[in-house]
Amino acid sequence: MSDQIKATGKASPEQITYANMLFYGSWSGLALMAVTYLLYVFGIITPHIPLEKVPLLWSQPVHTYLELGQVPTGWGWAVLLGKGDFLNFLGIVLLAAMTIVCYIPLIPAFLKRKEFTFAVLALAEILVLMFAASGIVGGGGH
Repeated sequence: MSDQIKATGKASPEQITYANMLFYGSWSGLALMAVTYLLYVFGIITPHIPLEKVPLLWSQPVHTYLELGQVPTGWGWAVLLGKGDFLNFLGIVLLAAMTIVCYIPLIPAFLKRKEFTFAVLALAEILVLMFAASGIVGGGGH
C-alpha cells in the first residue's frame, strides 16, 4: 500500500472497487431472492414439491424429507433450477459468491501496482473459497 494512502486515510481504488461491487451485488442478490420467492409463492413457476406437501415434508427428519421429496444433495439442486422452490437458490448463490466475485478485479489491480503479495493473497482467497464451495472436502455443508 502506498505511503500516500496510509497518510491520508483514504480508501484505495481497490477498496472502493470491492465495496461498490459488494454493495450492488448484495442488493442484486436480495432483489433476486425476493423476485424468485414471489414467483414461487404465487405459483407462476411450478415447484418441485407442491406447496401443500411442504408442511408434511418439513416435519420429517432430513433424510426422510430428501427421500420423499426426491431432493438431491450437494450441488444436485442445480438441476432443479427450473422449479419455483429451487429457483430462489440463485439469489443465495449470488450472495454467497460475492466475496469471490469482488476479489477477481483486485488481482490485476494489485499486479499493475506491483503489489505481488496482495495479488497472490487475493488469488489464494478465491481458490480457497471455490474449493470450499465445491464440496470436494465433504465437510457436510452441502
